[in-house]
This record gives sequence, structure tokens and C-alpha cells, in this order.
Amino acid sequence: MTVPDPKSLIRAEALAQGFEAFGVADAAAPWPAGARLAEFVAAGRHGEMAWMETTLERRAHPTAMWPAARSAIMLGMNYGPDHDPMAGLADPEGALISVYAQGDDYHEVVKRRLKRLAGAIAARFGCEVKVFVDTAPLMEKPLAQAAGLGWQGKHTNLVSRVHGSWLFLGSVLTDMVLEPDAAEIDHCGSCRACLDICPTNAFPAPYQLDARKCISYLTIEYSGPVPLEFRQALGNRIYGCDDCLAVCPWNKFAASASEAAFHARETLKNPRLADLVQLDDPSFRALFSKSPVKRIGRDRFVRNVLYAIGNSGEPALAEAARGLLDDPAPVVRDAAEWALSRLSSASPPVLP
Repeated sequence: MTVPDPKSLIRAEALAQGFEAFGVADAAAPWPAGARLAEFVAAGRHGEMAWMETTLERRAHPTAMWPAARSAIMLGMNYGPDHDPMAGLADPEGALISVYAQGDDYHEVVKRRLKRLAGAIAARFGCEVKVFVDTAPLMEKPLAQAAGLGWQGKHTNLVSRVHGSWLFLGSVLTDMVLEPDAAEIDHCGSCRACLDICPTNAFPAPYQLDARKCISYLTIEYSGPVPLEFRQALGNRIYGCDDCLAVCPWNKFAASASEAAFHARETLKNPRLADLVQLDDPSFRALFSKSPVKRIGRDRFVRNVLYAIGNSGEPALAEAARGLLDDPAPVVRDAAEWALSRLSSASPPVLP
């Protein structure tokens, strides 16, 4: 009787736990990702994300964080949308929230499954394991490419031939040696759709990102008033941006998410700016319970909503903005003033 090899058993368990992509990379192998990250930080392209600089040495290589790591079990869960992520850009009174944040917080969903899988691996093989979702200093996208899950496209995000742009990644590092899968090769070819669609020209060159210009960074990570040069380009995107992901031709092979937790909540599919701008802290926390949106806080969120109102060209929204001119948060007051100045100039709505 043939005894299944450990990797086959782990793959079967991963699929049973609900993961839809699986691969193994050599966690101890040399790679250029650490040097690329150092160049990114040295150029200041990480912006206010100081944690990237303070954890740079640990991010340089998996073994820099855990010297005993020998194999990286890379896993993916599909969060493909059941609608066109960019359709909402044509609705000036509506708000657009990135696809990944329209459902439950993926960190919690993925981590629960990773822990169950890691526990099963440790119990079966007596090895050491550590689990990671993207809050830890582990460069998951290069590892995912090394494990064959996809490749980092010209927009620097992972692209899968099966799932397109829509994969949440997680990893289990172990001191057990497993046979690595073949790394995925680049299938972008001459396509530059992701680069050309970017509203803020955040890509200095293919495969390079300047986070300081990225709408996802500006609406999520950046805490102060968004620089004036980018506010109009935000349009009605109030949390993240899916443009470079949504236009990828490889999405034609993608399916919508099977995990119910990743399905868009009805309240977040096409929320009204007039409703969102009125949120105080308790109502903000209630609306975004179990959502990744909650981590940016009410003030930053309402700041983003006010930028969208300013871009809407809808005079009917002016009164809501006016009511926040004396908001306790300086960043909200600044955004309210900008929104009113835009509406008073009768600028047309910003459409894609």
C-alpha cells in the first residue's frame, strides 16, 4: 500500500478547511524580494507606513523572522465579487468601498482556518508551525509566487491564472522540509491595463508602486488631510481602490467568492454619501462591526466621505458637509471646507 506523502496530506487538509489555492515554497531559499523592499523604503515610497521601516530586517527573508523556517505553506481564499467593482464609480451620490472590505474582516476568517490547519499539521507530523496573515512582517506575495499560486503583476499585486486578482493570502511556516512547488512565471506580457487605469499615476514603472500616490494608501493608511493634488482623483472611493485589480484580463477566469463571510453586505454594496457623512463614532463602529473598515476610525472615514461629496457635483449634499465645519476633528473640518468649496464652484461629478 502506498503511503501518502506529507505534502499530499497537508494539501487535502487545506482544501478541507476551505482554502482554494495551495502551494509550498522553500522558506530558506535566497530571493531578491528583500532587496526590492529595501529600495522601496529607501526611496520613501512607503509614506507614513513607518512599520515597514522598523520591521525591514525581519521582512527581508522568512528566516530573518524565524531562523528555523524551512517550508512555507502558502494558501489562498477567493474573494471574487459577484458584480463589477468599478460600476459604482458612475454613481456620484454613492460611495465605493474596496471589494475586500465589503464583507467580514478577512484577517479573522483566514487566521481561524490557518490555525486549524497548522494544528492538524503539528499534531500529525510533530513539527513546529507558525501562522501568518498580512499583519505580520512576512512578504507573502513573493512567497506565493515562489509556491506557484500566482505572480506579482505590473501593479505589484498577486495575479492568479485561476482566481484572477481576488485572493486573500495566508501562510504556515514550518521547520519541516516539504517538496517545493514550481514557482509561477509572469504572464502579464505586454498588457499595461493596470498601469494605465490608475487615477493618480501611482506606478512610476511596471512592477513598481509609489504608495504615497496610491488611493488605497491615501484613504486607509494616510492619517492627515489628503494632499490637494489627489483629492479630485479620489472620486467617490472612500475606502481603498480596486481599479488596477478590476481591469486585469485574467479576471475572466475568476469566480465569485464561495465563502459567505466574503460576500458583500447589502449595506456596503452601494452606500449613500448622505448617510455615511452623518456617522458619529458609535454609529460608525456599529455599521462596520467585524469589518476591516473599522480600523481607520470614524474621523478618517468621514474625511474620505467628504472628499467624495466634494467630487459629487451634487449641491444637495452641501448641507451635510456644512454641518461638519465645526467637527471636533481637524481633518474632518478641513475636508468639509474643501467639499463646500468644490460644490460652490459647481464642478461636474467626477466620473471614470
